[in-house]
Amino acid sequence: MDIGELKFDENGLIPAIVQDVHTKEVLTLAYMNRESLEITLEEKRTCFFSRSRQELWRKGETSGNVQHVVSIRSDCDSDALLIEVDKEGPACHLGTDSCFQTPLFVEEGHISFSLNDLYRLLEGRNEQRPEGSYTTYLFEKGREKILKKVGEETSEVLIAAMKDDHKETIYELADLLYHALVLMVDAGIAPDDVRKELASRHVVDHKKKQETPV
Repeated sequence: MDIGELKFDENGLIPAIVQDVHTKEVLTLAYMNRESLEITLEEKRTCFFSRSRQELWRKGETSGNVQHVVSIRSDCDSDALLIEVDKEGPACHLGTDSCFQTPLFVEEGHISFSLNDLYRLLEGRNEQRPEGSYTTYLFEKGREKILKKVGEETSEVLIAAMKDDHKETIYELADLLYHALVLMVDAGIAPDDVRKELASRHVVDHKKKQETPV
């Protein structure tokens, strides 16, 4: 699609929804004019137009929280953009991953869950250390205890899988993932660090055999 086919509003702006390409989480809603969109396309990183300051601003220019553009699509009416990004750091100026953090309505009984959600919960447990929490117990006991639990849960996964017990294997894998995330929090390793390592293994050098096939 050509930029000339986009429908900018009376102020020369078009709304741009920014989405994490990996988690699909909506990060922010910003605005672009033609110049900022051209800069975004040229530099492959988001550049917006600030309506309050009436000037261009490159995301991460001062904070370092750069958003590398993976794809840009327009909607069916050509008057809005969806931009998928590979981000460095939080998207919101408040330090959160997404600007959309304040609930207006949530369906009763609805439970939203992801490994990133669990990781953030464990980070909170590590910071606050609420009394009576098993996670608090692990952090207070320290790295040696956490590693011991990771080893124990790994063994439990192996035993369940060897028995070909589908339900038990799922249960033990959940335990292993939980304790692995506790270790990651304790070691200061973010889920995105692991994702990037896994993603790097998909790059196949045709001149060499891939060392770790996925």
